[in-house]
Amino acid sequence: MSLSRKRKKELRKLQDQATRLWESQQVIVGEAATVAREASRQLGNYSREQVVPQAKATYGKYAAPYVDRGISVSKQVMNDTIVPAAGAVVGSAMSVWDAANETRAKLSGGRIPAPAPVLVPPKRGIGAGGIIAIIFGVAAALGVAYAAWQTLRADDELWVADDPLRAPDA
Repeated sequence: MSLSRKRKKELRKLQDQATRLWESQQVIVGEAATVAREASRQLGNYSREQVVPQAKATYGKYAAPYVDRGISVSKQVMNDTIVPAAGAVVGSAMSVWDAANETRAKLSGGRIPAPAPVLVPPKRGIGAGGIIAIIFGVAAALGVAYAAWQTLRADDELWVADDPLRAPDA
């Protein structure tokens, strides 16, 4: 099927229009990409200059005192309660160890013959080190929980912005 000259001319004209439209759309898309890049750069500047300092100031004003208080309470609990308790447990274990060594020395001193060595199956269960680790872990978890509780129990009014949100002045 062949086309008439008139139809061929109309098709070429239509193809030229489509090509011009495509080229103009490419220019527009390029301009839009440039605008988007500049908007992204401006948003980064605004974030660096306005949002980050405001967030730091708000954190320092509202959350930091509670976090600091939680940390100081955790340190106090650690130093005043957990370390002395762990020291007492270790001291008691060392006393028992010393008593066992003393008894062994008496037995091997010649008065009573030492019993034949008996193969003891390996212990199963948690040892003193495991108990101390559990105590330290629980104390740390309690400190973190206390700090979070102190932070989150603040009045709701503290978290409401004083001014309604509005667009920044250009």
